[in-house]
Amino acid sequence: MQSLSKRLETIASLVPDGARVCDVGTDHGYLSAFLKLSGKVNTVIAADINKGPLENAAANFKKFSITDIELRLCDGLSGFKEHEIDTIVIAGMGGEVITGILKRGESIAKIKTKTIILQPTTSPEILRKYLYKNGFEIIKDIPVFENDKIYSVMQVCYTGKAVEKDEYFFYCGLVDFNTPEGLLYIKKQYNRCLSCKNSLKNVKIKQAEYEYYSNLVKDIQTNYDLGE
Repeated sequence: MQSLSKRLETIASLVPDGARVCDVGTDHGYLSAFLKLSGKVNTVIAADINKGPLENAAANFKKFSITDIELRLCDGLSGFKEHEIDTIVIAGMGGEVITGILKRGESIAKIKTKTIILQPTTSPEILRKYLYKNGFEIIKDIPVFENDKIYSVMQVCYTGKAVEKDEYFFYCGLVDFNTPEGLLYIKKQYNRCLSCKNSLKNVKIKQAEYEYYSNLVKDIQTNYDLGE
């Protein structure tokens, strides 16, 4: 099969050898196919809430002569049993959507032996805040630049212990700003907050939000040495 995109390649690198994977929101099925063909995993279940993506994935599996990936029509983690999987991949969706999937599937996600790999396309702060307030811990937070967009791929585990974090952390996470892609990611979050701050500056009924973003801008500047 064709090589994976950098984003999917990064996700695949975080999947443990011999894993039993559920690929939630599989879309075209490329990640599932790669994992199976590489021999890296034991089993893969490619899941989606819609029939269309599963049909696309099935066509690709046939093209790649793969016959042992199960296709499952279900809403997030709702169609899985604890014993079936030990690795959860939820990628290519907004942070709000991924958070909703984890909330609805907490009986599966909140198991300490599970490896969870997440890649939000938007609103990573919503996802990180949910994780840390609900007993999850981010182990790795890898920035990936692809198609003129910067994302973060997170490897997560459930510890059962909620942890307090500064607000700016939810925007920037564990991303290492000492790398070119890491700095690009931090600057993206900084610019998001700066744009919100500037748009609210003269809106009297939004002064609480203005202060919120003003503090975020200062904290990101300070903690990542971005200067003025």
